[in-house]
Amino acid sequence: MKQVCPLCENHAEKFYEDRQRYYRCPKCDGIFVHSEDLPKEDAEKERYELHDDDTQDTGYRKFVSPITSNIVKDFTKEEKGLDFGSGRSEIISVVLREQGYNIQNYDPYFANNPQLLTQQYDYISSCEVIEHFYTPKKEFARLREMLREGGKLYLMTDIYDEKIDFASWYYKNDPTHVFIYTPQTFEYIKRVYGFKELCIEKRLIVLRK
Repeated sequence: MKQVCPLCENHAEKFYEDRQRYYRCPKCDGIFVHSEDLPKEDAEKERYELHDDDTQDTGYRKFVSPITSNIVKDFTKEEKGLDFGSGRSEIISVVLREQGYNIQNYDPYFANNPQLLTQQYDYISSCEVIEHFYTPKKEFARLREMLREGGKLYLMTDIYDEKIDFASWYYKNDPTHVFIYTPQTFEYIKRVYGFKELCIEKRLIVLRK
């Protein structure tokens, strides 16, 4: 039985099944979990609360450094930023504020400030967030709308390609990772949402409006 892709709304065939059923879209090349297998909100939040988020941990800071170092390179302290899906620790904002940067936090569970979603920003970061999107079509439209012209969207996620054995891939074993991206998926997002530039460097994805 086919499923409708939550990013491009094309019909997709089953790709893989274990604890969850995964479908792969022939249009945007996204891989997504069957709608009946999506985790409930309480279970999702409980999973996030298990994360060990010590903002002083050097390994954790190094992990987010592809985003934080590029923001420091690309933007000034006066320009306005948002960390979308900041989590409990708000690690990206902690690191950037130490350097005098002006950045706000939004997270539906831990920093639910919906008024921040009505504003525009010079840059938006979203680290280990987009794989949790139940409705990526809506979320990417919102992220683009919140960016000022010329602004940049900095994303981090693990990207699937054909060299990876999906069955043994650690990244899909987290039940809250409900939408998996390929390089072709980001090309689709760039084209359909009207971004001018796309850069993929390992786990870092940068889109410029």
